[in-house]
Amino acid sequence: MNTKILGAFAAVALLAACAQQADTTAGGGDKKGIVPGSQEDLVANVGDRVFFDLNKSAVRTDGKATLDKQAAWLKQYASNNVQVAGNCDERGTTEFNLALGQRRANAAAAYLKAKGVAATRMTTISYGKDRPTAMGSNEQAWAQNRNATTSVR
Repeated sequence: MNTKILGAFAAVALLAACAQQADTTAGGGDKKGIVPGSQEDLVANVGDRVFFDLNKSAVRTDGKATLDKQAAWLKQYASNNVQVAGNCDERGTTEFNLALGQRRANAAAAYLKAKGVAATRMTTISYGKDRPTAMGSNEQAWAQNRNATTSVR
């Protein structure tokens, strides 16, 4: 009788462990398993990108809110360095978009610097129109592709 009870408890414990494992690895908005200070942490809890208006490199009000959170996050994780990449939509020449992407990356980095992030912790790069976030040739896709993206290095 004792072996039957012990066997039942073992089965229940095994099922409970499996259920708990599934909960910690499932996506669905569950942020368990994200390493603090990682790129995943930045994306999930802060936001890694800011958006720009057509042919502009001025940081928008909504972008300032995201960059404020990034600056606070970078202060919390002082050993992290980041790269800020400027991106553009598909319209315009390669040269124009590379220059505009660099101005966007520089604007986001300058904002972070003004908020206390050391310039030595940041690099900038422009991808122009070469790395679109959203595929498509419409305003919705173009708006998503006009961004500066911060990534942990």
